[in-house]
Amino acid sequence: MKPFDYRRAVAPESAIADVAGNPEAAYLAGGTNLVDHMKLGIAEPRLLVDITSLPLDEVAETQDGGVSIGANVRNSDLAAHPLIRSRYPVLSQALLSGASGQLRNLATTGGNLLQRTRCVYFQDVTTPCNKRAPGSGCSALEGYSRYHAILGASDDCIAVHPSDIAVALAALDATVVVQGPSGERSMALTDLHRLPDSRPDLDTVLEHGDLITAVRLPGLPWAERSAYRKVRDRASYAFALVSVAGAVELEDDGGAPGEVPVIRQVRIALGGVAHKPWRATLAEETLRGVQATHENFRAAADAELERAAPVGDNAFKVPMVRNTMISVLHELTREYS
Repeated sequence: MKPFDYRRAVAPESAIADVAGNPEAAYLAGGTNLVDHMKLGIAEPRLLVDITSLPLDEVAETQDGGVSIGANVRNSDLAAHPLIRSRYPVLSQALLSGASGQLRNLATTGGNLLQRTRCVYFQDVTTPCNKRAPGSGCSALEGYSRYHAILGASDDCIAVHPSDIAVALAALDATVVVQGPSGERSMALTDLHRLPDSRPDLDTVLEHGDLITAVRLPGLPWAERSAYRKVRDRASYAFALVSVAGAVELEDDGGAPGEVPVIRQVRIALGGVAHKPWRATLAEETLRGVQATHENFRAAADAELERAAPVGDNAFKVPMVRNTMISVLHELTREYS
């Protein structure tokens, strides 16, 4: 038995006070990640503050034409929501590619962003892992590294972030709303997660007691032309070897078939390649203002992957990212390219 106390939150403020005031407390939402870690001995909270009854479960249109998503919105509900399916298909596709139907019925938007790595050494408490036990070493560096990072890793950690939804949100310029002991603040989703550096135990920039209350998507009419592609070992219930989220706006969007348009705006984010959702800014810069051709798609992918640093047996991820990115870009411009 692993004893812990349980408390059901009645308001965000009281939940934050309960967790912030107790270093051994943790928030409980869907529990699809935390409960597993408690069983494995990775996490040992002495107090669980259940936030599932808080009024954070709405998806609403904002005045600027965007969408506000409550942190407690379930993955299955978000994937099926008409606003998401019509305006941000990349997000709906990413949600439906994650976990299983049963887990999507439990998992929440906020909790999904805070998933921890599925590195086999992180989940095995008998092995050294700097993310689980800082200073103990990284077993993956000389061990099984097939699933691990090729971008942004460090000598202390090569684990990857497992979330699908976070990759799609990174490509959509999403903003995360956080409430903490000092009040409410907002940050770009791309600033929420950290690269490992010398502190891989810190997944995000959040402080203990901070509570994600919402995710906001800006009004991006051209995000209707978006898609998510996930490459994995089996067709379902598997984490990404590589994933790509993309959205494209074309200069001649809706023009005559056969014309090769110029790319006006593009957003690309990668999953399965780094300690955080990886916004492919170099690829985006390469694509803006050029024609939507295979040659330009490949040049963009090569620009992003120039800094890739495979480890052990994960070198296959480099061509896999390249091919997947090119495939997604072709899908989004198929009537032209």
